[in-house]
Amino acid sequence: MRHTKNETTTQTLTRLIKALDAKHPVTITYVKADGTETIRTVELYDIVVSAAGDIVLKGMDRDSQESRSWRLDRIVSYTTHRTAYLIERPAADDKPARTTGLNTVTVLYPVDCPATARVQILADALAA
Repeated sequence: MRHTKNETTTQTLTRLIKALDAKHPVTITYVKADGTETIRTVELYDIVVSAAGDIVLKGMDRDSQESRSWRLDRIVSYTTHRTAYLIERPAADDKPARTTGLNTVTVLYPVDCPATARVQILADALAA
């Protein structure tokens, strides 16, 4: 289990992108808006940046088997599993939705680009 307080946001994001690429589920301990903690095992499918600048993880929640989102800054700890995804996403989730209040940044990088390089490319694109 990795605690986000012991690593930078870039390190956490890099590890979560690697899990997304490998299609490995992640168990997160998350602080809800009301201050309570919850533990969820999720199958990530997208990472976006909100209009407020928050990094938002989108994934399928294994408990509810529904699409959910979690702010990166509210994740307390996480564990990446070695198993494969189990939940099939509904067809509506195949394309990232255009949601009001979210900024979209198109970033192109080579297919074999390592996750750490992608994080830096994304950070550079967001700063521009």
